[in-house]
Amino acid sequence: MAELKVDHGMMPDWGRADLPAPPPISAKNVWAVVGPGTIALSMSIGSGEWLMGPALGAKFGPAILWITTVAVILQVILNMEFARYVMYTGETCFSGYMRCRPGPRFWGWLYVIFGFFQVGWPGWAGGAAAALFAAFIGKLPGAPDKGTLMAFTYLTFGLTVLFLLWGGTIQRGLEKIMTVMVIGIFAGLLVFNLAFVDAATWWRVFKGLFSFGVIPKGVDVLLLGAFAAYSGAGGMGNIWTASWLRDKGYGMGSLVGAIPSAIGAKEIKLSPLGTIFDPNKGSNMANWKTWWKYLWWDQGAVFGGGCIVGMYLCVLIAVAIIPFGTSVTGIAAGAYQAEYMMKFWAPLWFLALFVGFWILYGTQLAVMDGYVRVVTDIVWSSTKKPHTWKAGPKAVYYLALLIFVAWGCIAINLAAPMVLIMIGANMAGLIFVVSSIQQLVVNNTMLPKEVRPPLWRNIGLVCVAIFYSFFVLALVGKQTGWWSFV
Repeated sequence: MAELKVDHGMMPDWGRADLPAPPPISAKNVWAVVGPGTIALSMSIGSGEWLMGPALGAKFGPAILWITTVAVILQVILNMEFARYVMYTGETCFSGYMRCRPGPRFWGWLYVIFGFFQVGWPGWAGGAAAALFAAFIGKLPGAPDKGTLMAFTYLTFGLTVLFLLWGGTIQRGLEKIMTVMVIGIFAGLLVFNLAFVDAATWWRVFKGLFSFGVIPKGVDVLLLGAFAAYSGAGGMGNIWTASWLRDKGYGMGSLVGAIPSAIGAKEIKLSPLGTIFDPNKGSNMANWKTWWKYLWWDQGAVFGGGCIVGMYLCVLIAVAIIPFGTSVTGIAAGAYQAEYMMKFWAPLWFLALFVGFWILYGTQLAVMDGYVRVVTDIVWSSTKKPHTWKAGPKAVYYLALLIFVAWGCIAINLAAPMVLIMIGANMAGLIFVVSSIQQLVVNNTMLPKEVRPPLWRNIGLVCVAIFYSFFVLALVGKQTGWWSFV
């Protein structure tokens, strides 16, 4: 049989091998195989659920929650299309983009810049620091406390680096940490809501998930766009979720290697080029269908379901305890819920701060790894010099991490944490528009017909671009004065 020929674009051709068989479907194996969706969920909880959702819910009411429902459904479709390329080639999506004209240098630098403007502002560390400050000092931080709060911010930001130093592969270490965090966070949110929120509020907030088209008058367009993007992983976060899938070993990802951690890693190689399979050979397509079943669990159930439930529980708290019309976007945004929870029961002050700290700290951790691996994957796939280094991709990763941390220590001082996060989130909206269309092109031109997306998924990618174009145009229109819908 002739060798499979496909369009490999502006980079060298892929290798060839059979698709590794996934483990048989069982509850035990599903638990073992899922993981990247948990990391993405933890990132989503800290941005949309704990900050954006409660800020909008407290200010304008829960009817705005329908945006989460639409955003998460579209992001699940998008994530799975990112994963389609990764599972078939063993490469990250960025490699797929760099195969497009005009070539690796253009697309590589573009996505590095995109990522910088989205997540190069460590606002989550500032939000986590606000919770830490409140726990130690006994009050929410205010304007006179900026110096002390900044010291807590530097401490929090520095601690995130420590968790990225060990674990064998960085993805595996993150997965273990985030699984514990997510379980603890959801348990805490559920217990509080069951204990202190009345049934009428539960129902009113639930209806908000399906109040399609409702946009309150006078809503902050910057906050609204941030809410739409961070109701899920948010722009670059969705793309690098596929990178975690590769490092986890989904599909052909198990043949190309992973990024090793600095401490405790065995000898792990990472190929600069992927490997593809012939759909017409052996059991490749049967294995492909089974891998997709696991992907549904990871992205559909864990990530998608978790994002909607997490947003619901966080907004439920805000609507129940924070007076309607309250603005929660100041420097104490990461700890604001605690002030109101303690009015129900004093010990909830520390419980709320503990939950808030871990939510935002986990997000900063995932974001830091995500962006650094973007740079690592792009450099490793498009340049040859790092391949001569003894430490290989590990050296690229930790060099990029060092630069990110150095810049982050400067960026922390530029604005309040919530403002930094909202700016990055609106950049995520633009990334959604570009990446969804580019993934549509890549999946329908570089993959063989047998593994290309069906029509309804292609339509879903177009809907992602249209949905987020609305929020991008709304922000631009509001700032320039040529269009406003509020």
